[in-house]
Amino acid sequence: MTDEHDVDSQQEFLTFLLGDEQYGIDIMSVKEIRGYDNVTRIANAPAFIKGVINMRGEIVPIVDLRIKFQQKQPTYDEFTIVIVVQVHDRLVGMVVDGVSDVVGFTPEEIRPSPDFGTAFDSRYLSGLGSKDKDMVILVNIEALVTSQELGLIDQNRSTYS
Repeated sequence: MTDEHDVDSQQEFLTFLLGDEQYGIDIMSVKEIRGYDNVTRIANAPAFIKGVINMRGEIVPIVDLRIKFQQKQPTYDEFTIVIVVQVHDRLVGMVVDGVSDVVGFTPEEIRPSPDFGTAFDSRYLSGLGSKDKDMVILVNIEALVTSQELGLIDQNRSTYS
């Protein structure tokens, strides 16, 4: 196999930090990286849904992944980052501790997520990316955003529509 073939077979992920752990999402779903703005709070929303912002005329829900994945107590300041992703035709902002890099993994470098039983809900993980000594927890952003728990996108929509 040539190096060019290896690059072509890689899937690229935007990596970000939640606490001390490195996570990744498919780069193709990322639309924008921006600072945290004031949000309009939504009454009776779960704690991890911080509210909504108006982004160029589109209402974008903001989900704090630090709360959703039960990380440390989050702070909101000028260093807080929001990754705006698109799932189907809907934009969703995800609050994270920081953005790291874009990393490519070949299929051989991606392992299935381990089953943690009831100790950890791994249904939103698509696997673990491993390169050298580094491990990246790969988030299935579509499963997370379309989950009944978040309720941000209608689950009955076809994945291929």
